[in-house]
Amino acid sequence: MTGTFATEELIIRLSTPFYIVLIGLEIILTHWKHRPAYQWRDTLNNAALMILNGGIDLLFRAGYVGILLWFFTHRLVEPSANPYVYWGLLFLAEDFAFYLLHYVDHHCRLFWAVHVTHHSSEHFNLSTGFRSSVFQPLYRFVYFIPLALVGFHPADIVIMYSATQIYGILVHTKHVGKLGWLEHILVTPAHHRVHHASNVEYLDKNMGMCLIIWDKLFGTFQEELPTIPPKYGLTTSLASEDITHTIFHEWKAIAQDFRSSGQWSTRLKYLLYPPGWSPDGSRKTSKELQAEQAIIPAPESTRLIESEKVLS
Repeated sequence: MTGTFATEELIIRLSTPFYIVLIGLEIILTHWKHRPAYQWRDTLNNAALMILNGGIDLLFRAGYVGILLWFFTHRLVEPSANPYVYWGLLFLAEDFAFYLLHYVDHHCRLFWAVHVTHHSSEHFNLSTGFRSSVFQPLYRFVYFIPLALVGFHPADIVIMYSATQIYGILVHTKHVGKLGWLEHILVTPAHHRVHHASNVEYLDKNMGMCLIIWDKLFGTFQEELPTIPPKYGLTTSLASEDITHTIFHEWKAIAQDFRSSGQWSTRLKYLLYPPGWSPDGSRKTSKELQAEQAIIPAPESTRLIESEKVLS
């Protein structure tokens, strides 16, 4: 895996100056247009969350790469000898795996408690792309196990994830409008603005990393509407910008829900059902909120993950 670290280091060295220049230009542009999108405390939190996420990833890497290597040695398919086919298929497969990961992170409260940090900022700028889900490296690799089984080497999976993360960061901006025909294929800044919005119409939409085709196939796509400007952050604002509160506030809320219920079946539902679920209906999930506004969801037959329907 020495080559993997070298490749990742090269990616970081090439992308870091690019990020710095773009963020600097975005800061200048936002102030020039009198639409400040940066706030020091928020930006520092973004950087701290990125460092914590990266640290956990490095500490746990030997473990999850070892697991992926075990599955690779027991692969069901041999890797393609054609490098263009191999890397093209890996890109598609890994982008789809990320869509699955992202969908579950939004629809199971246990994983939402990890992912919520990425959505907790009420600012939306390039630095928001670094606002990482701190503990996601502890389970993200599970979604890559099928890739190892079908012949993709773990080192290549890690490299592809690092490369696609560059694109995933660049779509965090208000300063790029709609991109014509690319809107039908790629996750664009317009699509990702929807994803980060707390407007009821936009909740749990546009889950892809690079390709928007998965959202269009499985009923989670929502176009940015000119009549509904995105309101960034969570449906309920954080009580504090303290970094510890930012990371653990949803876990504290889960613990409080556990204490309020003496039934283990209800506690399990609090943990596994979508965020916002409550046994008495006093709180609402995103789908319930959208239904109340007469927003028609995608047909159930197009839903990718049926477990939510079974649990409910």
